[in-house]
Amino acid sequence: MEYLDFELPIKDLEEQLTKCELIGKESDVDMTESCKNIEKKLLKTKKDIYKNLTAWQRVQLSRHPNRPYTLDHINSLCGQTFMELHGDRTVKDDKAMVGGLGKIGDQSFMFIGQQKGYNTKTRQYRNFGMSNPEGYRKALRLMKMAEKFGIPVVTLLDTPGAYPGLEAEERGQGEAIARNILEMTRLKTPIITIVIGEGASGGAVGIGVGDRVYMMENTWYTVISPESCSSILWRSWEHKEKAAEALKLTATDMKKLNIIDGIIKEPIGGAHSDRENAFKEVEKTILAAYDELKDLTPKMLVKKRMEKYLKMGEFKG
Repeated sequence: MEYLDFELPIKDLEEQLTKCELIGKESDVDMTESCKNIEKKLLKTKKDIYKNLTAWQRVQLSRHPNRPYTLDHINSLCGQTFMELHGDRTVKDDKAMVGGLGKIGDQSFMFIGQQKGYNTKTRQYRNFGMSNPEGYRKALRLMKMAEKFGIPVVTLLDTPGAYPGLEAEERGQGEAIARNILEMTRLKTPIITIVIGEGASGGAVGIGVGDRVYMMENTWYTVISPESCSSILWRSWEHKEKAAEALKLTATDMKKLNIIDGIIKEPIGGAHSDRENAFKEVEKTILAAYDELKDLTPKMLVKKRMEKYLKMGEFKG
């Protein structure tokens, strides 16, 4: 288990608890009461820490190396029913963008999302979750396929941004993202979007135009990462905490601004601390959202989606 800097008090107590249990097993000393006291203290410490997280701490949690990624969610939701589909039919198959058909219960969904890696080799293979234009074109191809067969679309957002390399720009990165946004606004099938990790900039919005948009509790969604914002405003990464607060990037901030429709609760300690419960919450959210959308006609679906996005940014003087 890896710990972030603000989680060190939890690490100390968990080590104490392990030692206490070990002494109880290896000796005749009854350590039950001591272990219970440490467990109570551990639970209270966890609640105190995770109840009062700053925006920057939530950014750190969203990047936790043990946090479940897109394929973890899909495999938990669909089990053996998931069939990955590859390629944009133009350039190549982008490994940073995954997608395919899968079932939750008896209902089929088209799943699309950014995939990060778990170690140096897989991070390079997945390009750190940063998609090229062919990734967005693959996503659009799968969305159009879902529309053709009347299958709802679920998009899972987890990216530090679209890939900014020269070759990506040469192949039309901006156009690919813009095309996706346009096509998603008028796609004639339900779209359910969930931010499961990092939701950075156009890279996230390129698959993020949904009828229902949700964020997991310890995720973020904004136009720029706190580090990049800090380097632009203060010419240094040192002010990233200040930038994170100013950007209003947390799920709570997004809900207050009516950018998202709901927040998916995470277990105490984040999604990585109890993956199964985190997956269950995501599944419940997807099915509840689909229940709200499934009876709408394609025309009404598109109309309501357009209205939802046109309302954003309204304010009273």
